[in-house]
Amino acid sequence: MKKFIYRYRKFIAFLGVAVLAVGMYCSDFSSYAAPTTQDKIDAAEKEKEDLENQQAETEDELTGLKIERDSLQGQLNELNYTLNDVCANLEDLEDRILLKSKDIADAEAALNEAIAEEEYQYECMVIRVRAMYERFDGSMLNAILNAGSLEAMLNVADYYEAVAAYDKKKLQEFKDNRALIEEEKLRLEGEYAELERLQEEAEAERVKLAELIEQTQTTITEYQSDIADTEAEIEAYENAIKEKEADLEYLYKVLEEEKRLSALAASSTWRDISEVSFSADDRYLLANLIYCEAGGEPYEGQVAVGAVVINRLLSSRYPDTLSGVVYQPWQFSPAASGRLALALASNKATASCYQAADEAMSGFSNVGNCVYFRTPIEGLTGIQIGGHIFY
Repeated sequence: MKKFIYRYRKFIAFLGVAVLAVGMYCSDFSSYAAPTTQDKIDAAEKEKEDLENQQAETEDELTGLKIERDSLQGQLNELNYTLNDVCANLEDLEDRILLKSKDIADAEAALNEAIAEEEYQYECMVIRVRAMYERFDGSMLNAILNAGSLEAMLNVADYYEAVAAYDKKKLQEFKDNRALIEEEKLRLEGEYAELERLQEEAEAERVKLAELIEQTQTTITEYQSDIADTEAEIEAYENAIKEKEADLEYLYKVLEEEKRLSALAASSTWRDISEVSFSADDRYLLANLIYCEAGGEPYEGQVAVGAVVINRLLSSRYPDTLSGVVYQPWQFSPAASGRLALALASNKATASCYQAADEAMSGFSNVGNCVYFRTPIEGLTGIQIGGHIFY
């Protein structure tokens, strides 16, 4: 939005400068002549060209914005895919942690059972040994002595030794079994801790990805807003160009009409200057108009401007009063813009402007029957005096 506001202000400023330039061109001052229709055409074509260049630049910018947006959208899609993988991995880790918790619980139960079994067997062995020693006062010795033979005696001794060895073996087996279960439990707890670590890393990655996705989505939204603003700006340029084209079409028609009227004026019926009577107000009006149109031109140029006004007055194609000629709509821009009124209010006309008005009102013309003037342009023929061409 900020970018659009900046561009909008730039666009308005551009139009403002154009209007100001035209205003300055049309404003008082003696070094400038009033713009002719061709001047207006040239200015309009320049403004149209500038608008088209601005539009082309804005369209290039729009293309860049769309490329950036599409690139970000691709990144966003990749981030979403990665996030889905991370979430799936988290779910898998949670399932594995649950299973590992069950394995650890099973190992804990087996360990407790092994410890209980070991303790039970140990108690049984203690009872048997105690019983054997309690009977040693004669029963075991009697059993050996009463065996009847050496072989029987050895057999009895082997029996007692076998019982003791068996108890010792079983006790060792239970100890070994408990050690294995404890080792397995430690292994499971290590794997459980590793799974928890992986889970923490995956969760941290998920949070980071979620933040990146949010940031990327926000940036895409901003780009989308900029794109919409830029498209609106392009549309504004298009509308301005269409308006300028319409202005140009009208101005071309006006120029053609001026040329047609100039040709008609040359072939029209002309009054003689002796048939026209002037008042002091006419002299005052013409001198100030000359000042507005050619105050900065050489004296010959000031006389020529006055001659154009008088030529129109003498031609049957134009009004038959000097004020009617000067104030005829869309002819002399100082009259329409208010510059002439300002000049008249304070009598801006110089001595040379009054002298030029007197010469023109006497019937003298240094531009023949010309009824138009403007700054020179390619293709326009006429009489050039100073910064004007008369036709």
